[in-house]
Amino acid sequence: MITITLNRVAHLNDENIWWKSSVFYQVYPRSFKDSNGDGIGDLPGIISKLDYLNDGLGIDAIWFSPFFKSPDYDYGYDVSDYYNIDPRYGTMKDFEQILNQAHSRNIKIVIDLVVNHTSSLHPWFLESRSSRNNPRRNWYIWADGREGNRKPPNNWRNNFFGSAWSWDQKTEQYYLHSFLKEQPDLNWSNPEVCQAIADVIRFWLERGVDGFRLDVAHLYCKDPRLRDNPGFLQRCSCKRSNQVRLLDRQLIPNIMRLLSLPELQVKKYNQHQPETHQVLKDFRKIIDSYPVKTSIGEIMADNPARAASYYGDNCDELHMNFYFELLHCRWKASSFRRCIELWEQALPDGAWPAYTFSNHDVKRAISRYGNDGKEDLRARLLMMLLLTLRGTPFIYYGEEIGMKEAKLKRNQLKDPVGIKWFPFHPGRDGCRTPMQWDQDENAGFSSNEPWLPLGPEIFERNVTGQNKEPHSMLNYTRELIWLRKELPALLNGSYYSLTEHIPAECYCFMRKSEEQSLIVCLNFSSRRQEISLEWLNEECRIMASTNPNNNKGFIKTSLKLEGLEGLIIMVA
Repeated sequence: MITITLNRVAHLNDENIWWKSSVFYQVYPRSFKDSNGDGIGDLPGIISKLDYLNDGLGIDAIWFSPFFKSPDYDYGYDVSDYYNIDPRYGTMKDFEQILNQAHSRNIKIVIDLVVNHTSSLHPWFLESRSSRNNPRRNWYIWADGREGNRKPPNNWRNNFFGSAWSWDQKTEQYYLHSFLKEQPDLNWSNPEVCQAIADVIRFWLERGVDGFRLDVAHLYCKDPRLRDNPGFLQRCSCKRSNQVRLLDRQLIPNIMRLLSLPELQVKKYNQHQPETHQVLKDFRKIIDSYPVKTSIGEIMADNPARAASYYGDNCDELHMNFYFELLHCRWKASSFRRCIELWEQALPDGAWPAYTFSNHDVKRAISRYGNDGKEDLRARLLMMLLLTLRGTPFIYYGEEIGMKEAKLKRNQLKDPVGIKWFPFHPGRDGCRTPMQWDQDENAGFSSNEPWLPLGPEIFERNVTGQNKEPHSMLNYTRELIWLRKELPALLNGSYYSLTEHIPAECYCFMRKSEEQSLIVCLNFSSRRQEISLEWLNEECRIMASTNPNNNKGFIKTSLKLEGLEGLIIMVA
């Protein structure tokens, strides 16, 4: 008899909520499709590709990275006007057309809500820094420094590089920024800020957007006392000798300074503050006051329980929450299985997960696991896992054609992180290169030179070429997406992790609804694996395989998986 290590049951009374049965697609607007030849993707370009996303691929919802007015110090994640489209992307009329065209195709639209911080050129911040007496001074976090203002208010580091504080000469105080100095943090303890952002949320909901992805929501609130974060070494085991700990305290900070790296610290007081949960509860009330809208959180946490807490005790905060530990799994079946099980166990009752393997901030998954000639097999396996887990899958643009990470030279970089840390950290530009539509010059993205260089292998990895190949990554992804829509067990079924008599190199789980039972078997090794199915006492049928040469059909007592093969099996 097989051992079922976990059973997470779906709530069938709300199974028809659109975002639970949708396949999402993340569009990075700057890199998707340029319509006017300026080398930058835009809203009209996206409109021209809606048929590809809908009928061609089967996408149900699109999440747009920011297209608001911005000086682009962090390429859209530094918003200077929440109510207007950046002219480089188009106009509000263009966005209204996207909404209308997408909704006519039954595609939902989710936009990025970047409200931990604004641009330093936002009118709110320009007023705030104009004088200490300005009515909007307390809309941001200002503080006196230490030692006669020679040092920042505390030891907090930002998430890119350097101190989280910058000195403002005019008003002779420091302001807080969790990222670049051009991205000052809003003060979420100020009710006026809460009301201003509530107005922004209502503005876009009134215009028809179907939800929001909440950027770095775990950073919203900060410790009101601005206490120093503990150093990383303070978490060292007390079993270590005082001499060793003293050596670490002396040696490691000097090494970090020599390398111009921030001293390691535990971000105890500038993230995951309890007040953030009330902010999200207030967001939820606003979003739920409109018919069937959703929210997805970007929560970075050091353990699954903390990340899951942002659903709220009664699922009254986020509708969905990404689980980013999946992006850091080693290429081992046990690593992926353990990661999913920990997340499922941590989720509160009724919570609905969101999964992705790539986004605009991380190296593309197909390139993360090596370039040894088997990367396409691994990409197919990951796509099958993504589209069969209990939860909502998010596909990053280009994943469906196996777009690879680009290796760029320093003079080609745009991302401030890459420019600062090159060559130790290549930045995020490699995963943001233009979408590869065809084999022509500039890959069909633009009629002129794109804002970033193209990624590798555009002749093999483009939409037009793969459309013509029956067994391409694109057609495989399309097949899986449309199969998912037809199988109730994948849309709203329970999740069971299977472990007994399963080879260590395989990750197997069952998805079960009232209508059907499915088994997903994924072989993470390069060797053939055999799995016994005698415990089922039923005939099974292979519904899909990552291997185009698999003849599918019926199986009875055992299952053979080729190296890096995945199967979806219907239990008769």
